[in-house]
Amino acid sequence: LEISNLSEKDIFVLRLDLTDRSSHEAATNSVLKHFGKIDVLVNNGGRSQRSLFVDTNLDVYSAIIELNYLGTISLTKHVLNHMIQRKKGKIVTVSSVMGIMGAPLASGYCASKHALQGFFNSLRTELTDYPEISIINICPGPVQSQIIQNVFTENLSKSIENSGDQSHKMPTDRCVRLTLVSTANDLKEAWISDHPYLAVCYLWQYAPTWAWWLMNRMGKRRIQNFKSGV
Repeated sequence: LEISNLSEKDIFVLRLDLTDRSSHEAATNSVLKHFGKIDVLVNNGGRSQRSLFVDTNLDVYSAIIELNYLGTISLTKHVLNHMIQRKKGKIVTVSSVMGIMGAPLASGYCASKHALQGFFNSLRTELTDYPEISIINICPGPVQSQIIQNVFTENLSKSIENSGDQSHKMPTDRCVRLTLVSTANDLKEAWISDHPYLAVCYLWQYAPTWAWWLMNRMGKRRIQNFKSGV
C-alpha cells in the first residue's frame, strides 16, 4: 500500500488450508464477493521432503499428496468453474523441476509434482473450447525460501534438524520476476533455474540415459551427505 497505487479495497487476505478441501468453495465465493471476479489463480502451496523411502512411513506420502496435489486441484476446480463462466482466466501452478525429473530423498515430493504436471497438462487439453483460459506450469529449481525448514521427514512428527546453506540457490525475487514474465506471456511451461540444475533438466528431457547416469552419481553423494547430517 505504501509503494503502489493500490488501495485497501484492492487487497483481500483470506486464511486458507489446502488440506481442508471442504472450505475451498466458500473461500472462492468470498473472493468473488469482494472482487467480483478472479483473473489469476496462483497455486503456490506445498511442502517438500527430505527422507529415504525405505525409512519413511506411508502416512507421510499420503500427507504430501493430500497437500501438494489434491489440495491444489480442489481449489483449482472451484476457481475454474468461475473462469469457464467468464471464458477467461489464468491458472498458474508452481510445480518444480522435480516434476520433470527424479531425485533422491524426495520421492514423495517428486511424485506429487509429477502428478500436478500430468493433471494440468491434461486439463489444458480439456479447455480447447476456452482459448482465453491459460494453464501455466512453473518449474523452479532450487530457490531461496523457507520450504526447506518445513519439509516432511520420515515421519509426520519429526522436523528437519539442519536446513543447510541456501546461498547457492536462485534469489527469491528473480524467481518471482521470471514467474510473472512467464504468466504475462502465457507460457505453457517454464523452467526457472540456474545452472547446473537447468542443464540437468535439458539432459532429462533430451538425453535421459545420460541424466540417469548423472543423477545416480549425484544422488549417491547427496545421500552420503544426508546420512552424515550435512
